[in-house]
Amino acid sequence: QVQLVESGGGLVQAGGSLRLSCAASGRTTFSMYAMGWFRQAPGKERKFVAAISGINGVTYYADSVKGRFTISRDNAKNTLYLQMNSLNTEDTAVYYCAAVLGWVATVGESKSYDYWGQGTQVTVSS
Repeated sequence: QVQLVESGGGLVQAGGSLRLSCAASGRTTFSMYAMGWFRQAPGKERKFVAAISGINGVTYYADSVKGRFTISRDNAKNTLYLQMNSLNTEDTAVYYCAAVLGWVATVGESKSYDYWGQGTQVTVSS
């Protein structure tokens, strides 16, 4: 079992930056889990943002965030991060972190993940 808690969301102007954090806890080893960030805007489906492997830190990004967002992790602190730069109004959503043991080829699909946080709201104003 893994418990995930996101933080760092808020209101920011277009062009600004935010860093989200996802703290993991539970009787397990954080580095054994691939981690992902997803987001869901009102009335829309949950969409993949970024993912990172457990040990090697290999990263994957949705095209919409490449070059603007950076996913990273600190396995010693059991924490996942999402640095978001050059934010625009289309980035407004609830952001969720997710975990899956090991690695899956379909890291961009929400159904691949077993554990989810409660989400943190990111609102970008124009």
